[in-house]
Amino acid sequence: MRKLDTLLELFQEADPEERLELLLDFVDRLPPLPLEYVPLRDAGLGMVHECQSPVFFLPEVQEGQVRIYADVPREAPIPRAFVALLVEAFNGEPPEAVLEAPEDLLNRLGIAPLLGMQRLRGLTGIYQKLRREIGAKVGLSINPSSNSA
Repeated sequence: MRKLDTLLELFQEADPEERLELLLDFVDRLPPLPLEYVPLRDAGLGMVHECQSPVFFLPEVQEGQVRIYADVPREAPIPRAFVALLVEAFNGEPPEAVLEAPEDLLNRLGIAPLLGMQRLRGLTGIYQKLRREIGAKVGLSINPSSNSA
């Protein structure tokens, strides 16, 4: 069982009104950005433009494993928590774990209906960036409108 499957199960078993709170439990789990990535963040590279908050998100494939380097301000708890969830789900996993993950992750987690349009757009942008960049690093093109799951 992949780490994402365990997280999906956790969210799906929670009452719908508790899912946003469950997501926010991840807010303090985002690891600090390694110093070597700070200049990239400060130069505006790796930013998720769909987010209103400044979200630095740089997925890599290193030695056959996904590594996510990210920085999200504490003043943006929902994007920060979602990024931390993605780090927990995919760091150390093979790229296939990202590429085989459901495209509609926010719906599968049961949090999409709890988010406003702008926030949903931002979190979707983060997730699409993850899938697109990991796909590019392993030589695949990820079409965000396809129905791969």
